[in-house]
Amino acid sequence: MSENNPLLRRVYALDGDKEETRRVYAEWAEQYDRDTLDGMGYVAPGLVAKELSGLVARDAKVLDAGCGTGLAGVELKKLGFGDIDGIDLSGEMLEVAREKGAYDKLAEADMTVPLEIADDSYDAAISVGVFTSGHVKPEALDELARITRKGGQIVVTVHEKVWEADGYPDYLEDMEKRGLVSIKAVKEAPYHRKEGYSCQICILEVL
Repeated sequence: MSENNPLLRRVYALDGDKEETRRVYAEWAEQYDRDTLDGMGYVAPGLVAKELSGLVARDAKVLDAGCGTGLAGVELKKLGFGDIDGIDLSGEMLEVAREKGAYDKLAEADMTVPLEIADDSYDAAISVGVFTSGHVKPEALDELARITRKGGQIVVTVHEKVWEADGYPDYLEDMEKRGLVSIKAVKEAPYHRKEGYSCQICILEVL
């Protein structure tokens, strides 16, 4: 798997066009796990699940925001979590996730607009592979903070390509100034080992 793959080139070239994003992931859904896990050495889902496991109880109600085919949900289930919901823009990706049996509820949702989820609905939220080129901007973190209860935990990856370019360091500091979250940690971590990409894993506590 490399950037010569036409689907991967399209993913990297996404510019926020929701319909093109849906088309790309509809076409990629069946091969996504093989291409990312085997082809690219995608390790971020497991790393995020491990981080969350050290922060909240196993009976916590968790939202996997931008869950895709459910790779992070599977990792959470392996660690003993049993109350997991998932949302994603792509219905085709959600169908693959549903087959894995890791989620209680799965629903289509667009993370670039306000979510149709009540305040304080979850004990924790994770998001893996969503804060990246042409997908979701840092403003979506506000929604994750809104739907997570006070004292709850948020763990997200931010791809190295957009960490500085999209202003994540400043945005996280601004969230802290606004009293939404406390920044508990920001850790550089591998993302796609075979492609050589890294990410920042951001751990936030909701205030």
